[in-house]
This record gives sequence, structure tokens and C-alpha cells, in this order.
Amino acid sequence: MTRRRIVVVNDDSIARGGTAVLAVMSAKALAARGHEVIWLCGDAGANPSLAEAGIEVVALGSRPLLDLPARAALVSGVHNAPAARMIRAFLAERDTPDTVYHVHSWAQIFSPALFPALAPVGKRALLHAHDMFLACPNGVFMDYRKNQPCTRRPVSAACVATHCDKRSYAQKLWRVARGARVIRALGDLSGWGGIVVIHPAMKAKLARAGYPEARMHTVRNPVVPFSAVRIRAEDNRGLLYVGRLEADKGVGELASAAARAGVPLTLVGEGPMRAEISARYPAARLAGWVDKAGIAPFAAEARALVMPSRHPEPFALVIAEAAASGLPVLAADTAAMAAEVEAAGLGFAFDVFDPASFDAAIGRIMALPAAEVAAMSARGFSGEAALGTTQDGWIDGLEAQYARVLADAGR
Repeated sequence: MTRRRIVVVNDDSIARGGTAVLAVMSAKALAARGHEVIWLCGDAGANPSLAEAGIEVVALGSRPLLDLPARAALVSGVHNAPAARMIRAFLAERDTPDTVYHVHSWAQIFSPALFPALAPVGKRALLHAHDMFLACPNGVFMDYRKNQPCTRRPVSAACVATHCDKRSYAQKLWRVARGARVIRALGDLSGWGGIVVIHPAMKAKLARAGYPEARMHTVRNPVVPFSAVRIRAEDNRGLLYVGRLEADKGVGELASAAARAGVPLTLVGEGPMRAEISARYPAARLAGWVDKAGIAPFAAEARALVMPSRHPEPFALVIAEAAASGLPVLAADTAAMAAEVEAAGLGFAFDVFDPASFDAAIGRIMALPAAEVAAMSARGFSGEAALGTTQDGWIDGLEAQYARVLADAGR
């Protein structure tokens, strides 16, 4: 193995959201393999586990947009000048010809200012697309006003004229200002190491911003099952949801569908819809937030996991985690993996905006003979139709990308 110097760039250092969890996981795993890893973050860097893993932390000491006063967030979200200065100073003082830069998240602290600052070493920089913010102003290619996926070209006249934002048209225009800066800085990606996508279906959408698909490389997320033993889904009658309790995630539609079907529902997670769900659907069990290990007991009681997101999900990790545990999956067809779930015989897809379609999917899994549910469960648990990769396989994939980037940069 070639020992490399890798600078991981991420807004935050605390592993709360999915992107931060993966960024921290990758940094620790790379350090464990003997690479020199430097953690370049926008927050205060207050994660002692990074230093314990032998990772140097260089912190900006800023806060996410939602934690800033409105006026400061308005300006900093478009161009965080201190972040740009930090990046330029790091490059001037610490860059070497064989240093690789791996950008995970930037939209909450670093801002689009990151990209012009990083451009001098762009050919040695990988941009990890955990979402669509590299192309789409609202990050998901979703018209929230019409509750339908968006097919427009990002920051085009049609895009700018469309009020698709959850909050206001003014917010949309602010997002367009951010998005235009990103797209302008990245251009045709010829000056960059490329984009890492977490699912191949992301490529066509990102290409709408003018990025060539040839400059995009798929490295699927690592999957750690909820359970080390196969969940006997065929013995169970309940439905399980794992994630944020918010409208965009479709939890309202799920709670309503479960109530119509008279099927027990357990929701693992927290969010702004908790009180509403508790009041309107008293039969639903609200487990609150639990850590990864704490999900297993709830999963063991479920017949299927439901992923009902309203907006397109590039890689709904919970789908892969459930399937690998032996849980059949009901996936909204907004998810990139929904078609794979059906094709692999791991569950069923449905239209979250159509109650009849949702009801039919629940009815189908509940009516399925025990032997067929067991077979579906076994297919997922066996790994023969794996939707993600192992952690070692994931790090292997990242190392291969680092080698490619350095080879290309040296030409």
C-alpha cells in the first residue's frame, strides 16, 4: 500500500448527519491504514476521537448557517470570506505535490467560496456528492411547491423563474446565487479530480449543470446491517421507519397509510413532526433517537422497513442497511434505489404521493406468504443482491480514486 497524505474537508467535525458520519468514518479508516490524514473543518473541530485516531485537526471555528444571525447567514452562505482565507493559507503553508484533497460537505459553513480557493490544487481534489448541491440550488432536484421532481437545468432561466423552494422565492434566488458560484467555479471539471457519486443514477442529474459524466466516479456508501443475524421478517406484522420525523421524509404519509391498513408502525428518530404524529396517530410507536446499535431491537420486530421520502434520495442508506439485515423494503419511487429493490426481489416500490399506491404496497407485503417473505429476507441478508459495499470495500474504492487523481494530476 502506498502511504498518502489526505486532507479531508468537511463543514462539521461531529458525526451527527449522514455526510459527517461518513466523512469521519473515512478519515479514521484511512488513518488506520497508515495514511497521513488532516481534517480541515468549518466548525471548532471539537471531536476528540479524531485526534485519538492520529488525525490532525485544522478548524475554522465557525458555525452552520442555521446557527448564525439571519444577516450573517445571508452573506456567509454565499461567500464565507474567512473560510476562503483559511483554505488559501493552508495551501500556501502546507500543500505538497502529492497531497490529495477530499471535499465532503461545504454548503453549511465553507460556502461556495471553498471552490475558487481550492482551485489551484483542483486536479488533486475529489468532490464527494452526498447530495445534489454541486448542481441543484435546493440540493435535491425537487419542486417543493408542486411536490414533484425537477427536470430543469440548474440556474437556467427556467430554473431561476421557478418558485420551487420550501420557504420563499427570495430564498430560492439566494440559493441560485450560491449555486451559480459553484457551477462557475467547477466549470467542466477539467481542472478538478472529479466528482464521487454515491449512486450511478446521480450522474445524469449532475450532468445537467454541465459536468461531464466521464468525470464522475461511483463509490457506493458502506453498509452496516442493523442486525448480525437474519431478521425473521416472516414472523412479524409491523412496519419500521428510521430517520428524521419531518414532512419531506414522508412520515406523515406513512403514518396515515399504516393507520388505514391497521398495521403497527414504529418510528425511530426525532424531528419537528413528532408532536403532530403523536397527536394524530396515537397507535404509532415513537421510539425517539437511538444509536445504530439501538435500532436492532426495533428492526427485529418488523416485517418491512418503509422509506417514504417525498424528495429524490440519491442513496437512502437505511434501505441498504435494512435489506442487509433481512428486512424487506418498501421504497418510495423517488429513491434512486427503489428500482433496484424491486429488481433484486428485496421489496416493493410505491408512489408516496398516491395513497392508493402506498396502500397497495403495504397490503402486498402484509399478504405475502411467509415462505415468500422469508425468501425475500434471505436474499437481502445473504448479500447476493447487496445495495452498498463493505467498509473495507468502500475505503478500497476511495484509495483507488486517490491513486487515479494523483496519476492524472501528474500527467
